[in-house]
Amino acid sequence: MALELTLALTLVALLFEAALGYPPFLLKAIGHPVTWAGRLIGGLDATINRESDSPRTRRLAGVAALILILLVALAAGAGVQNLLMRLPFGFLLVALVGSSLFAQRSLYQHVARVADGLDASLAAGREAVSHIVGRDPERLDEAGVARAAIESLAENFSDGIVAPALWMVVGGLPGGAAYKMVNTADSMIGHRDSRHLHFGWAAARFDDLVNLPASRLAGVLMVAGAVFVRGASPVRAWRAMLRDAARHRSPNAGWPEAALAGALGIGIAGPRYYGGKLSTDGVMGEGGRRECTAEDIRRALALYRAADAVMLALLAAGTLATAL
Repeated sequence: MALELTLALTLVALLFEAALGYPPFLLKAIGHPVTWAGRLIGGLDATINRESDSPRTRRLAGVAALILILLVALAAGAGVQNLLMRLPFGFLLVALVGSSLFAQRSLYQHVARVADGLDASLAAGREAVSHIVGRDPERLDEAGVARAAIESLAENFSDGIVAPALWMVVGGLPGGAAYKMVNTADSMIGHRDSRHLHFGWAAARFDDLVNLPASRLAGVLMVAGAVFVRGASPVRAWRAMLRDAARHRSPNAGWPEAALAGALGIGIAGPRYYGGKLSTDGVMGEGGRRECTAEDIRRALALYRAADAVMLALLAAGTLATAL
């Protein structure tokens, strides 16, 4: 698929997802591409990740699993794209399928629920944030809940929106599907626990690699979005991103997190508990560790929407430029 088509496809798919999300009736009837991917990855984990094997064998099994899921995603994406493009309104049908690879609408809704929960009570805020982060919610005070929601918003803007958009521009529906498969594999098996330390090594490292360009782009989009949000500073965002991103334990998450924190004048990340274990991390942003609130979550959501709008505008401009 030519660049002018992949740009247009990505733009229309994003617009479909922003307007419609993923309909609940469809989720109930046929599931979601992520759940389909999860079944394949879970099956491979159960069958070829044998605890009796040596670490080297388990690492090789993980490499084989990664290659297989990539081939499945590329083949499925190419097959669906080629089939639908032959039908009337085929381009729109491919874009509709591609919209399932993005999470603009659901991300906003999940993070907004945390702000609404905190307005009601700390317990409600903890319950809402438990759906979007992996850390221990019972250890979080009100500020901790707010920071967790803001960090999840920034990281998922990169992983759930910018990255699949970038790879869809590069490779059409197969490119977006392959990225989503890798990202799902990382979330399922890319852990450092005893079962997945070796088997999930390839998935975790490859996910880091394919997210490198998207995370930097997501940070720049946050900087650009700050121009359009009252009280946000693109200068602070740029400065914080360049200074703090490398302090993050992730090679990618620090870029959008630091840019968002710098733009809003808050401090996020730092030491956090996951599964009862303390994970040390650098603080992102220029606000120290001041007490974040539900209002800061809403300010972050406004910046997220502005950054997303900038991305859509760039895609529209690219589509027009390549079509001329």
